[in-house]
Amino acid sequence: MVSRTSDWRNELGRWLKPFLDRLGHKARRQMCPLYVSGLIGPGDRKSVQPMAKRLALGACDQLHHFIAAGVWDATPVETELLVQADRLVGGSDAVLVIDDTAIPKKGTHSVGVAAQYASALGKTANCQTLVSLTLARGEVPVVLALRLFLPESWTRKRSRLERAGVPAECRTARTKPEMALAEIDRAIAAGVRFGCVLADAGYGLSAPFRQGLTARKLAWAVGIPRRLKVYPADVRMIWPVARRGRPRQRHVPDILSIPAEDMLANTKWRTISWRSGTKGKLKARFAAVRVRVADGPPQIRDKGQQHLPGDEAWLIGEHRMSGEKKYYLANLPAKTDLRTLATTIKARWVCEQAHQQMKEELGLDHFEGRSWQGLHRHALMTMIAYAFLQHRRLATARREKKNQWAAASTNFARRTPRHPRTLRSTTAAAMPALSKMDLQQPAAVSKSAKVVLVPALLSHISARC
Repeated sequence: MVSRTSDWRNELGRWLKPFLDRLGHKARRQMCPLYVSGLIGPGDRKSVQPMAKRLALGACDQLHHFIAAGVWDATPVETELLVQADRLVGGSDAVLVIDDTAIPKKGTHSVGVAAQYASALGKTANCQTLVSLTLARGEVPVVLALRLFLPESWTRKRSRLERAGVPAECRTARTKPEMALAEIDRAIAAGVRFGCVLADAGYGLSAPFRQGLTARKLAWAVGIPRRLKVYPADVRMIWPVARRGRPRQRHVPDILSIPAEDMLANTKWRTISWRSGTKGKLKARFAAVRVRVADGPPQIRDKGQQHLPGDEAWLIGEHRMSGEKKYYLANLPAKTDLRTLATTIKARWVCEQAHQQMKEELGLDHFEGRSWQGLHRHALMTMIAYAFLQHRRLATARREKKNQWAAASTNFARRTPRHPRTLRSTTAAAMPALSKMDLQQPAAVSKSAKVVLVPALLSHISARC
């Protein structure tokens, strides 16, 4: 057991080298591996003091200084995380998932804490909210960014921002979609490769967010509210004659926009299964039509305010087996089939799995400090630890795949085939699958459904080091 633990720590040291090179100072290069191994290692609490005790550091001053008080720039380390994440799961078949996760918090002094809606809890609660970017390919997610959202109760009080150490450039009020677009720009600048951006209705309802993605020439698929207005794809712009007053100054649509749910009311629905879960195949009924979103300039008409038609997109509806109905928009090509649309939309739930793992296994929500700097550095170390575990998982999958191919090739060579045959790919079998979550109810995950990242790794570190 000791040798296995030593091997794990040696591998962590080798994998962290690019990050340590960007930290520069010798003391920081010593503390970073200790902090990350403390997050991965045993123990129910992953805050500074318990980790320092388990790591036999004596006083926790060194870890606390590294994570909360030390003067060092996290930007180079954050950039290195983007580079390593792209190496792990980046590619044209990867997706970039935009979401947020809530950290319940008591009191009022911790940075960003306020009564706000927490999607993970499904209600309004006293918490911190982190906007997240997750790069995923297949069922392997790697979290790229976690940025604290500051509610108005914080941005309008300069004294609170100063006490919490919020940088001057982050003190202005920004919406979550604006924060997400800024993080997407950072990922693109670092060369992160992905094929499609996914987001829930909290981001998809924002027309500037959708338009910002389109302006960046990105493919996207986002959730929307059922009442979001859309036009048929064949809507025409006409020049109406004013009955009285001044003549019209611009073209207007020949029909009024209608809610998304009404547009799909008479559409043919199909039952589609996108993958297998813990209770069998996950399936729902889907329908899709081409529309033009009512997110252009506002136009006052006789029947109220209407927005002019914007770009053409897919409007997709989902009727879940529970009776819940969801709606989405996607700017994927017009020839995209319904199964591809459904599968793309459902890929978003992998970020829920990542958030759950980072909280339950790595202590993302265990930080006890109050400062902006400490929270973001703790989140950064948690993301690095999570990326290392995914590195281990993928390495294990590659070894198993290589062994299976070798065994298959040996068996194939021993017999003389009667006709030409090809070896079947073992990619799916080689990848150690994460425990499946019920994607139709992502928020309701019990302890019994707790996801284990790398079973072998966690068994290696279950003993105290």
